[in-house]
Amino acid sequence: MTGEPATLRVTGMGVAGDGLSVLPDGTPCFVARALPGETVRATPGAKRGDGRAATLIDIVASSPDRVAPPCPHFAEGCGGCAVQHWAPAAQAAWKRDKVREALSRAGYPDAPLADTVTTASGHRRRADLALRRGPGGIVAGFHRAGSPEVLDIAACTVLDPRLVGLLDPLRAMLKRLPALRREGSAVVNLLDTGPDLLLRTDGPLAPSDRAMLAAFAAEAGIPRIAWALKDGPAEIAAQIGPATITLSGATIAPAPGAFLQASPEGEAAIVAAVLAALPAKLTGRGRIADLHAGLGTLSIPLAARGRVAAFEGDAAAVAALSGAAGRAGVPVTATRRDLARQPLTVQELNAFAAVVLDPPHAGAAEQVALLARSQVPVVVYVSCNPAALSRDARAFSQAGWRLAAATPIDQFVHSAQTEAVVAFSAARPSKGRAL
Repeated sequence: MTGEPATLRVTGMGVAGDGLSVLPDGTPCFVARALPGETVRATPGAKRGDGRAATLIDIVASSPDRVAPPCPHFAEGCGGCAVQHWAPAAQAAWKRDKVREALSRAGYPDAPLADTVTTASGHRRRADLALRRGPGGIVAGFHRAGSPEVLDIAACTVLDPRLVGLLDPLRAMLKRLPALRREGSAVVNLLDTGPDLLLRTDGPLAPSDRAMLAAFAAEAGIPRIAWALKDGPAEIAAQIGPATITLSGATIAPAPGAFLQASPEGEAAIVAAVLAALPAKLTGRGRIADLHAGLGTLSIPLAARGRVAAFEGDAAAVAALSGAAGRAGVPVTATRRDLARQPLTVQELNAFAAVVLDPPHAGAAEQVALLARSQVPVVVYVSCNPAALSRDARAFSQAGWRLAAATPIDQFVHSAQTEAVVAFSAARPSKGRAL
């Protein structure tokens, strides 16, 4: 359902990167690719939340912050980026405001907020590509914004050029691979040893397919190719060398498709903000808990400040972290634990001088409720979702915790995603408690 075209004044930017406006009848309106301060012509479309989405027709009066998008696929509707048409300084201010608003809703209207740390384009070391087999060959790329359709990409200003360089060879190989019948996906992590590929297909892998993958790995310089049938478990299909990455000086062998911070610079910014949030001297025995530890992105550098107990639900990540810590000789003990189903109790938490947590997109409501009741002096929360941050931070606010510092971090440049490192300190930390 579409309405009549209307001339609209854009007054703000929505959380997904669409311009905010109001239709003549008072209905809120979300105009894709419009910027705050602009006057635009747009056609109202489908219902979206409490308002309606709208399609931009033309710009009547342009924002001074409008810039030429650096990627040709942005104009084609690639959903990988949302705000390439917006000046970098305006993007950074918007993302800082998103964190500020989230903390204000949580009960911290005057949160001490640093400037946004923005990482450079062209450094993204992870790509999750959608694959389709069509009449014209293999389509490999990202979904169009708001659509299941896959846009075939030839360039990407956000990805590391070494990942972009794999696209054409990957298409050529997949065109000959019977295991890809109609659709699949390819997750590529750029490790120190080269690209690490996890390929998911909708058909089984025959022995001849494995031989083809082995030849492709050798030709393309891919140390390891893993494969899975649809959403099933992954197995190694071809390996011609080690697949490792160095995190804060420790060499880690991640599982195929393992979670990495999006860029080395983003990882460094998060680590720096977390370490800066810790007191110069930890109380008691200086034990630190790292919750949702993953591969140890934070556990390894935290070990320079004290003994680290790392908790993570993924068995492969726990094994990788344990092995890396042992080889590096750092005081990290990794334990497998599903923190959503079995969060650390208040008694367990009270044994630590500091707790760091980097939860998934949904946040850590169960664990935060217990943290807010604990006697831990310092909690550092790494957020990738302002909505979850707002909800979780409210538990600290209601329990009387002080918000000591907050640093917005933009390592997903040109997207609507915003990250932050937020430090909370107990209102009345216990004194002389044996830890």
